Amino acid sequence: MDRTTIIATVLGFLLICVTSAPTSKEQDIDIYSFHINTTVTSRYAITVITSRVANRFNESKEVHFQVKIPKNAFISKFRMTIEGKTYDGVVKKKEEAQQQYSQAVSRGESAGLVSSVGRTLEEFKTSVTVAAFSKVTFELTYEELLKRRLGKYELLINAQPMQPVADFKIDVYIHESPGISLLEVKGGLNTNELANAVTSTRSGKEVWVNFYPTLEQQTKCEACGPKGMNGDLIIMYDVDRSKPSGELKASNGYFVHYFAPTDIERIPKNVVFVIDRSGSMHGRKIQQTRQALLKILGDLAGEDHFGLIAFDDEIEVWKSELIQATGSNLKTAKEFVRKISDQGATDINAAVLKGAEMINRHPRESSTSILILLTDGDPTSGETAIERIQANVKKAIKGTFPLYCLGFGFDVNFDFLEKMALENNGLARRIYEDSDADLQLQGFFEEVAVPLLTDVQLNYIGAVNLTQTSFSHYYNGSEIVVAGQITDNSLETFQTEVIAISKRDEVTFQDSLSTKDVVDVLPQHDNFIQRLWACLTVKQLLEKEVTLEEEEKEAAKKEALDLSLKYKFVTPLTSMVVTKPHEEDTHVAHKPKEGERPDSVFPHGPPEADLLFAEAEEGMEYDDSFSMTRSMDRSTETTSSILAPEGMEYDDSLPMMIRIMDSSTKTTPTTPAPVGSIRFLISSRDQAKPICYDLPVAPKLRLLMDPSSDFSMNGLVSQKGFELIILRFKNSKHMLRLSPVDILYVAPQQTVKFVWGQEITRQEADSVTLILRKNEVDVTMGTVRVVVLHHEKNGEKFLWPAVRQQPSGVTLQGILAKNNLQYEELPGSLIKINEKEMKASWSTAVDYRLPSSPSVGCWLVPFQFALQGELPDFTVSDV
Repeated sequence: MDRTTIIATVLGFLLICVTSAPTSKEQDIDIYSFHINTTVTSRYAITVITSRVANRFNESKEVHFQVKIPKNAFISKFRMTIEGKTYDGVVKKKEEAQQQYSQAVSRGESAGLVSSVGRTLEEFKTSVTVAAFSKVTFELTYEELLKRRLGKYELLINAQPMQPVADFKIDVYIHESPGISLLEVKGGLNTNELANAVTSTRSGKEVWVNFYPTLEQQTKCEACGPKGMNGDLIIMYDVDRSKPSGELKASNGYFVHYFAPTDIERIPKNVVFVIDRSGSMHGRKIQQTRQALLKILGDLAGEDHFGLIAFDDEIEVWKSELIQATGSNLKTAKEFVRKISDQGATDINAAVLKGAEMINRHPRESSTSILILLTDGDPTSGETAIERIQANVKKAIKGTFPLYCLGFGFDVNFDFLEKMALENNGLARRIYEDSDADLQLQGFFEEVAVPLLTDVQLNYIGAVNLTQTSFSHYYNGSEIVVAGQITDNSLETFQTEVIAISKRDEVTFQDSLSTKDVVDVLPQHDNFIQRLWACLTVKQLLEKEVTLEEEEKEAAKKEALDLSLKYKFVTPLTSMVVTKPHEEDTHVAHKPKEGERPDSVFPHGPPEADLLFAEAEEGMEYDDSFSMTRSMDRSTETTSSILAPEGMEYDDSLPMMIRIMDSSTKTTPTTPAPVGSIRFLISSRDQAKPICYDLPVAPKLRLLMDPSSDFSMNGLVSQKGFELIILRFKNSKHMLRLSPVDILYVAPQQTVKFVWGQEITRQEADSVTLILRKNEVDVTMGTVRVVVLHHEKNGEKFLWPAVRQQPSGVTLQGILAKNNLQYEELPGSLIKINEKEMKASWSTAVDYRLPSSPSVGCWLVPFQFALQGELPDFTVSDV
């Protein structure tokens, strides 16, 4: 079974893109050397990616550098060397970098960004103009503290250089003082034709792994082609643990303590699973949830006790009390799981409070308790104010057991789950909608399946500036890491003490280290413990800040910012600024956070206030046709998609309707929407840039129709926006009519009228939920959830719909049903869709699907090409 992995190094990925005529030969831009070098010292990994590129054209060309790095890594250095001159990135406070970015844009210069790629990686891009017959060297450094999960550390390197490279090398060196007990080298780059290109050497405390493929191997392997390799090299290892007190290291006034005892009797657990079965879990989600639960129940130990709660807008409890995991009880529980089906709205508050009440009502001595919530959406039933839900849950749990929140997919409000989990000694994790979602669920449960200690407290005499020292649980296969600064120079020995509760009683672990001892590390990394401490401190401060009130929150952010600037880390609070040669332009790079949606590129104007761009160096990313920026912590990949406002999420795989910006806001040429048309945009989380098209204003549009549930949404549209939107459900028994003036809901035996801007209002009836929040209406009808926003611009009021959730595995109709568009970019600004090619132009638009109405770059194509249909296919005779 695949496990959640800890990625220690980066996927090295290089893309060379030439902005020249389609007849140019790709090999004339030559990556003649590409090296990835990773050094891991006591779990702290420092990776350097170096790419050397030659322009063999007889004229200047733009060369792009693109790599992928782990989401939990911090970029700490980036430089470009061209014609003997080196250009280094400078880490600045995000607001300062934002100002420099805006100034660059106002001068007509380009910018770009970094985005998340899949589950574990972020993409860094930049570009530079290289003179004829000249060379450029790119060098990127990032740092990361490896975590131990399921008894192993894992280092992942993905190689996809986009062309065979004569001098291609991956070198990994691992040094662990206690000795290395396990080593495995896996991945697609260690199979078949490439297997003999991998060599590994293990000697006590050290490991060397080298990957040197030949040019022939780079084109003929199973995962290779004309563009070279595309695969992973995975290095997994663990260390010897001779002392239960852990491993203690000190250097240059800083220490790090690794605590992971093994010979401890497991503690029986009480676990309650709270499972969302609302309509949004329809299809594969609920199937995979059932499949995962069946496996998880089968893995419970006989001395464990458990409970099951399934919820939508109602709560269904399998048994009213915690039941022992005997064979017969597990058989009955599995029958209950197999019958869980999707329906109704989402009452998270009542479900979690019920789970907490079950645990509190059945305490057992010599055991520990865990509450696990799995949901894929916002609360839409019962209590829906997330602040009140968080307060209710915190009051119910009272700090006595951890709450783990698993957010399924991207419709879920991840910020809400994260804060609720952190306030209750747990954590939040996203479960990605994919074929292995059930394995992701099982993998998470394996991490918390075997509790060994509770109430763990680590004490250090003569130390300050400590990272987290209190932990509610220590689980088998994990590791607790504490770092800090030694202040008492007169101490001859530095002492540690760990106090915790085991199955039987309180236990104590003690250790000491001579302050004169010198850590055996490479000279160039002799300050790794100090940098490890800074890295861990910043991460924990940013995590802690989520749960703090204003004054404490600002203090935590300031401390994290000061450390980020001192150690030159690109974090969510800082950005890296890179000025290109010849005053070409300024690049920006920054790091986002999990739960936010993909970043936006704004090549034609300053970004909205929500957008925190960082300048291009540590982690930058960019739009291929323009420049670069970086944003690290996003959850999916897009270079030119829309960034949601703080705390808001959306599904970028769904179509988004866009109106073109006023020409007065542009700083570089763009293609305006023709008179009498309206601009739409389609994005996919699998594509780097969205597609947009201009649709002739047809007064009556079919927006979305699901014949399987008898749901439909139609709209009356003009050039300024939507003037009327009507949703119907269950043979029109339910009808919601929205105009810029008012909202009318008609249902059996009731008719309710609302006005925009009134207090938060909630209405529920027969699988329909309406939530009115100031300038938006959030409506769920069966398995479809839509938010309609009320906008005002230049005195004109209009509406804009945004689909937040729709059923999978169902054939939908309408403009908004055209999602997940797959296309291929070809030379000469050609776009290929379904084997058809079309000339595209780069343009911009404004997204009114979000309250902040941010701008977005997009490839503009004819609507017939994007929609694969004609206008009559998307119109209706009556709204």
